[in-house]
Amino acid sequence: MDKLLFGISGLPKGDGRKFDYASGIAYLRGLGLDAMELPFVRSVNVTAKNRDAIARAKAENDFYLSAHASYYINLNAAEPQKRDESRARIVKAAEALASVGGRSVVFHPGFYLGNPKDEVYRVIRDNLRALPRLGVDYRLETTGKGTQFGDLGELVRLCKEFDTCKPCIDFSHLHARDNGALRTQADFSRILDEIARELGPQALGDMHIHLSGIAYGPKGEKHHLPLLESDFNYKACLTALREHGVKGCVICEDPQLEHDALLLKNYYEDL
Repeated sequence: MDKLLFGISGLPKGDGRKFDYASGIAYLRGLGLDAMELPFVRSVNVTAKNRDAIARAKAENDFYLSAHASYYINLNAAEPQKRDESRARIVKAAEALASVGGRSVVFHPGFYLGNPKDEVYRVIRDNLRALPRLGVDYRLETTGKGTQFGDLGELVRLCKEFDTCKPCIDFSHLHARDNGALRTQADFSRILDEIARELGPQALGDMHIHLSGIAYGPKGEKHHLPLLESDFNYKACLTALREHGVKGCVICEDPQLEHDALLLKNYYEDL
């Protein structure tokens, strides 16, 4: 990519109209936004009925599409059947996204379930190895609770092993995971420096990022908040992204959706 795009997860809140994916894409482009993350978190709702309209709206509006795969994924599940079902859910999301010309399918890889971290890493790695090449990037998302596999180091290590896998850096999750650890521009810069050091400087030119307000406690993430109701320092984060020359896509997941996505984009472009 040659710049940093901004968009939302799911359909816009809008102006009273009821949106589908195709009309939502056109509406967001009219606002000046660039991207949408299709929420396949409970079901994959790109079908033969709406696929062509979504692909056409994407092309006509020069739009970026990603998807968030099912919440019901645990590649470290104790039961082999549940691991198989988790992989199948990832593949189904990736196939649907590829059918409309999308780029990145995001998912949370799994949970520790009280097992040693190195053992969990090996199990998840072996399950990622079984995912087919479908023309999209598998984006492993940093997670917001200590019980979830997915700190920055774990995901970067996996992405070094598989050229089909790239990180999805949810800065709000990382902030919550460590009970409000990301406070200054230097805090965000350390994350970007680690990505560049471990995955190469080119990784900063193709990032997928989640930014939202977030509520958290000692155990990590609780729920998303509007940016201005949270202590998440989006200004420091965006400044770090600008100074590191980051390109790719920023998705806002908080309750204000396009309002806060525009807040992010406008602040970034004014830097």
